Amino acid sequence: MTTCRIRIGKNNVPTLSSMMIMVMILLSKSSTTESFSSFSVSVAGPPRSILSNPPPSYSRLQYRTNKKAASFRFEKRKESSAIFATPPVVSSTTAAAGVGLVASMASKITSALHNDLSFVLSSLLLLSVFGVTLERRTTFGKALSAPLATMTLALTVANIGIMPFSSPIYNIVNKFLVPLAVPLLLFDSDLNRVISDTGTLLTAFFVGAISTIIATLITFPLVPLKSLGHDQGWRVACALAARHIGGAINFVAVADTLNVSGGAVSAAIAADNVVVAVYFAFLFYLAKAGDEHESAAENIKDIDSAENEIIDLIQDPESMGSSNNKSEITMPSIGVSVAVSSCLVTLGGILTKLLLPKGTSSLPLTSILTVMSATAFPKFFSKIRTAGAAVGILFIQMFFAASGASGSIGLVIKSAPSLFLFSSLQIGIHFAILMGLGRFVLRLKKNELYLASNACVGGPTTAAAMAQAKEWPRSVLPALLIGMLGYATATAIALAIGPVLLRLPILQR
Repeated sequence: MTTCRIRIGKNNVPTLSSMMIMVMILLSKSSTTESFSSFSVSVAGPPRSILSNPPPSYSRLQYRTNKKAASFRFEKRKESSAIFATPPVVSSTTAAAGVGLVASMASKITSALHNDLSFVLSSLLLLSVFGVTLERRTTFGKALSAPLATMTLALTVANIGIMPFSSPIYNIVNKFLVPLAVPLLLFDSDLNRVISDTGTLLTAFFVGAISTIIATLITFPLVPLKSLGHDQGWRVACALAARHIGGAINFVAVADTLNVSGGAVSAAIAADNVVVAVYFAFLFYLAKAGDEHESAAENIKDIDSAENEIIDLIQDPESMGSSNNKSEITMPSIGVSVAVSSCLVTLGGILTKLLLPKGTSSLPLTSILTVMSATAFPKFFSKIRTAGAAVGILFIQMFFAASGASGSIGLVIKSAPSLFLFSSLQIGIHFAILMGLGRFVLRLKKNELYLASNACVGGPTTAAAMAQAKEWPRSVLPALLIGMLGYATATAIALAIGPVLLRLPILQR
């Protein structure tokens, strides 16, 4: 039916007004008329002006009237042409439903990716390689460092929802790859070589390590790092002490042993790297270039071998496996290095269960076993050290990626001020004590103390790089060796500080 006619006769005049109102309600309010293409109304009686306005969606096509009656004809409005048509208005309900559908689909895709272990593993590997490549290929990356570059990107992609905050892959990295990385990076820790080839620089390093211990004990009561969460402050303080005696590998070992949260690891690395970068600039400013009389290890006669050692340790990927390199990276060397590391981890775990209380991490004993093995069999470990270092760096980078992904940007921002203050105060006190004891008590040379401090705070590679930059060729190899000594000893020293920190009175409430 397309047409509707309504007639109101003259005999109904007494109730005409009420009838007209009902008709208007029917036509304008009800959806019944929406199915009519047109309709007409004839009214017999005086109150006919009541239909002068058409109902919605209709236009008045015809109006006739006389003294006795009036007739109105209404027709549904025609849609204009497509070119000039007004676009349909999407209701807020429809828009909300569309947004909800898109959000639901995005949530399902994200959830599927987060539960896909291959996706998470691939993400960690890409982030790890990104950090190493950025550090090796760009000036900005060298200033930022591979761990910080990897952690920053991982923290970002996790907080925008691309990577999960927790995954079984992260647990695998922490449980299996980190323990493997510790021996892999200690294959060059030959203590006999350290003692015989470092001269007075070894004494300077010991003073630097003691300075870091004292600095940590002084700094923690003043800045207890409460912003990191309950019972996390002293753990991070121990990890930073390990880093400022050895390096990143010791920070990782202590953080893993003490179960430091991923967010706290991210925040600590980010803040400490900034402070360390400023401190290195300060050391480079103080150190005098080209003063051979100020260098350590006067008994080293073969300068070329020292230069080869630094090239052997700090290699670009393009130079790995060159004919001049005694420790080439080959499939057998990679396989042997990983197998030896796994055996050392297994033996360390067994001894830890037999000798130490239940729940104690096996990393300290594993580190000790590796150093003892490297000292007892230096020729064997020298053949696999380059391959071991390459694999170990990849595993450590994966740890930093997993820690960054499990961290919170909010926690990093919240805890950054206290961590900046802690690292600055710790390194500042370290330098003051080092110069006081080393220069005025032990009468050690200033450049030796600067180099030893660099080895403590940065590690072997930064110390050797400083010796090269300052034209101290005879100090390149000793700087590497004392840095490796820091790797070998820092984990155990930092873990020993922990119980002492817990007993110290906290001055900041």
